[in-house]
Amino acid sequence: MDLYTKNLVISFLSVLFPLFLWQLFYLLHYIYQFKWVKKSMFAVFPMISIILCMTFPIAFIQPLLLDFRRIPLILGTLYGGYKVGFLLLSVAMIGRYVIDGEFYLSYNFILLITTICAAILSKYYLQKPLKVKIVVNSVLIFFSLITLTIFPDHLPVGNRLMNIRVEHWFLNVIGMLITTLLTEVILINFDLLHKSIKAKKLEVASHLAASISHEIGNPLTATKGFIQLLSDEKIPIDTRNNYLKIAAKELDQAIDIIDDYLVFAKSALINKEKISVYEVLQCVVTILAPLANVNKVKINTSLGGGQDCFVLGERKKFEQCLINIVKNSIESMTSGGDIQITTESVMPSNIRINIQDKGIGMNQGQLDRLGEPYFSTKENGTGLGMMVSFSVIKGMGGDIKVKSENGKGTFFSIQLPTYNQKFNSEV
Repeated sequence: MDLYTKNLVISFLSVLFPLFLWQLFYLLHYIYQFKWVKKSMFAVFPMISIILCMTFPIAFIQPLLLDFRRIPLILGTLYGGYKVGFLLLSVAMIGRYVIDGEFYLSYNFILLITTICAAILSKYYLQKPLKVKIVVNSVLIFFSLITLTIFPDHLPVGNRLMNIRVEHWFLNVIGMLITTLLTEVILINFDLLHKSIKAKKLEVASHLAASISHEIGNPLTATKGFIQLLSDEKIPIDTRNNYLKIAAKELDQAIDIIDDYLVFAKSALINKEKISVYEVLQCVVTILAPLANVNKVKINTSLGGGQDCFVLGERKKFEQCLINIVKNSIESMTSGGDIQITTESVMPSNIRINIQDKGIGMNQGQLDRLGEPYFSTKENGTGLGMMVSFSVIKGMGGDIKVKSENGKGTFFSIQLPTYNQKFNSEV
């Protein structure tokens, strides 16, 4: 590979590398929702490209600096508007002065005219189809390059130089074509990402609405029926009171369902307190012992790592969360068996609660949906229990990991931050 070809590859990579950084930075920003990131910050990437192009030019034949800096300048202006355009123009002018030590009025004037044209077109550019964008970009860069021929007094002459310049024009147009296509692909990917996330949210909202309607509809329908029966004056007083009790019970059930959904919607816990992990687990085992006996299930515990360990949260909700998980484990073991509950300290300041059963297990599709509202592996299940459990653990700053295999059981691993004295003011 000769020196010219090597420089050509390096210079074109100077255009492509910031595009890669742009896509990477945007994805990280979208995933982690960085609050400090502003839209204007994305102008940094064409700036990096311009600086790299002038730092690693294809050739430097005084006073010509052959590089691809016009590509990020034009694209940045067309996609970012006039403010980004003139910022990039300033970078290009200052960078050329720093590299060469001279201020070439003719070159800077042509770059200024090119930037103004791109800024004017930027108002309509984004709405145009890809074919039009390619034509506009190619015309702008070719105009910027060929206009230099009207300033012959500053340029050396010779057939070799003319051949290099013509070749340079051709490479810039090809480079602009490739870069435009890559930019459009990146923007399309961003748009598809937004639409995918939005569609997913709408789908979840739809499932949630259907679930709420189904769950609350049953107790409210029953309540309505009993209230209608009370309009019959011939019903004995004892029967009437019994109907009222049943109606009140159904309304309580509807309220409990609404509370479960509120826990899911608002994972942050309000009344935090210091909770002993050991005591809560012992309480859970005691509560579920009758159910375990009926299903011929034995609950084995090894709580050595949790005897002196405390976490912050709402005890009632934390207890209910563990009850939901262990209860599901018991019910999954239709032929009986053992459930193992263990605790272990995780450095630097976390505790892990492991719950292992030998039940029917789940496939990967079921695992992916675990914790969604109104999804359950049980015939009459609603999915609310696991939904609330995931939400409570998240509200406590923890995390749940689940491993399962059909016919081999399920393994829950709950990791929580341990209590620290610096949280005393919150308790």
